[in-house]
Amino acid sequence: MTTAKPPNLGEILQLTDEQFYELCQNNRDLRIERTAGGDLIVMAPTGGETGHRNIDLAFQLQAWSRQNEDLGVAFDSSTGFKLPNGADVSPDASWVSRDRLSKLTAQQKQRFLPLCPDFVVELRSPTDSLRRLQAKMADYIENGARLGLLINPQKKQVEIYRPGRDAETLQNPATVSGENVMPGFVLELGSIFRSL
Repeated sequence: MTTAKPPNLGEILQLTDEQFYELCQNNRDLRIERTAGGDLIVMAPTGGETGHRNIDLAFQLQAWSRQNEDLGVAFDSSTGFKLPNGADVSPDASWVSRDRLSKLTAQQKQRFLPLCPDFVVELRSPTDSLRRLQAKMADYIENGARLGLLINPQKKQVEIYRPGRDAETLQNPATVSGENVMPGFVLELGSIFRSL
């Protein structure tokens, strides 16, 4: 007797970009992403600790972005991006330069932004697969991100992703910078690593 693997939701539903957008709009309580191959990834709402870490991260990024608004715009975890490889993703926090945003039409700015952010952050929750998040970070870099941070509070680690280089892992850093992508941005990690 052989058993067949049950089909993946993405294999059952081959959605157009418009259908995927409508699916997300009709299910705003869920965070839904789609891989370049069309597989759907549904993420439930986060727990308390992860939610607190996410807002701290977003607050720090927005505070810097507001002081440097001529350079670009920060986005929260609800923002969808259509990557050049066709994937639809929602990083936990991201930033896009003004120059790149200025090339989008008003209509494009209303929907999932058709580009990869210059800067992306993924914050690992206790239920996230580290391997999947690392693959996602590599995908961001391959699609045009200039700097990426994978924050792993459970191990107090930050993996830094840059084009053309292997990921660099920092153990329990107090801060990480926006380097030359976001000059002057410093992300303080103490409150992000700390438990409630």
